[in-house]
This record gives sequence, C-alpha cells and structure tokens, in this order.
Amino acid sequence: MSVNTVHAIAYITSFATFIGIMVWACSGRNAKDFEDAANLPFEQD
Repeated sequence: MSVNTVHAIAYITSFATFIGIMVWACSGRNAKDFEDAANLPFEQD
C-alpha cells in the first residue's frame, strides 16, 4: 500500500466523519437538546 493510498483513505474517512457529524448536528430531533444546552448559562439556581 503506497503512501498516497493511505492519504486517500484517511481523507475519505475524515470527510465521511465530518459529514456524519454535520447531519447529526443539523437533524431536527436534536434541536430541543441543543436549545436546552444553549440556555444553561442563563438559568439561575
């Protein structure tokens, strides 16, 4: 396996991981959890 093949595999894996994280973060079912987390600093005990 050449170095270029290893670089290509690493690039494709990284890109697929990035796309997966973006899909997860932008999905509608996580919106409530993210909204709750964003408001944590403003909650007073």
